[in-house]
Amino acid sequence: MRALSLVVALVLLAACSSPPGGARDAASQAGDRPPLSELTPIADPRTHEGPTTALVANNDVVPIDRPTPALPVTVTDNQDTVVTVTSADRVLALDISGTLAATVFGLGLGDRVVGRDTSTGFPSARHLPLVTVNGHQLNAEALMSLRPTVVLTDTTLGPWDAVLQLRDAGVPVVVLDPKRGLENNAPIVRTVAAALGVPATGEKLVRRMDSEITTTIAQIDRLAPDEQERKPRVVFLYLRGQAGIYYLFGKGSGADALIQSLGAVDVATEAGLEGMRPINPEALAKARPDVILLMTGGLKSVGGVDNMQSVPGVAQTPAAQRKRFVDMDDTAVLGFGPQTAAVLDGLARALYAP
Repeated sequence: MRALSLVVALVLLAACSSPPGGARDAASQAGDRPPLSELTPIADPRTHEGPTTALVANNDVVPIDRPTPALPVTVTDNQDTVVTVTSADRVLALDISGTLAATVFGLGLGDRVVGRDTSTGFPSARHLPLVTVNGHQLNAEALMSLRPTVVLTDTTLGPWDAVLQLRDAGVPVVVLDPKRGLENNAPIVRTVAAALGVPATGEKLVRRMDSEITTTIAQIDRLAPDEQERKPRVVFLYLRGQAGIYYLFGKGSGADALIQSLGAVDVATEAGLEGMRPINPEALAKARPDVILLMTGGLKSVGGVDNMQSVPGVAQTPAAQRKRFVDMDDTAVLGFGPQTAAVLDGLARALYAP
């Protein structure tokens, strides 16, 4: 039931979410920077004042190899559907977080991808035609016009009928796990790699991702306070002000994995909140977050930092009193996959060395 409620929440948010064109602003990429190991952390991340936009460095997906798929292959997907893939010449990889397309590019098969969703905004994919409208709604006509030979997706995009039309037309559709987090990175890569006939390349990508993440977290540990009482208390809020959507992301949402990897306290998990749920103003105020983490598009949707007080419960938090808001590009912050280490790097800088 928990997994089902998570999917329902994602679909609801998908219908209301509309990052601008899926293209990342130039300012959201930081370029070359000194490594985390060379930074000097601020004296107290709990009492620091002022907003920060977390940036990723040179945010493109670097392919691990240039493999040739060995097809046909037959796989059993996340819905226990047996799918046979005979061609990976024209790939669609679609989900609400942009993880699947980033994974295909990471495997070195990006030149076979023929379209993208709104959340796929890294530079090497921006030229691809969009197949989503009104945020994250699939356009069946656009999907069919691209003549895909295989579709990789999950249950976070709708309407589901658009996916079924492809399957009814004979296009192999592989449905993956919709959950995102550090523990799902490797399984998703392996499933995508198996479906595209490059399992060995998948293992190489998993090893690189694991190494990058391990190294980054070790560097973050040096920046983060050791004492529990000095660790910043963080909450992730999903906001779409124009639609009146105010959600708090808790345990199992993916945001919890990011916050904990940053050496911070996830106040939603501490309070026993799971998945994604509408903000309870009293509970948010009681949690007393020092830092509010959110998407850049969400911050803009409520009118920016000066209007964050209008979000239910925010005005009563230490974060609001110090204007300690950390935002990151919508298409990056919860994408995980090959970009996980870069996202953690950017968030750590914003949290500990802004």
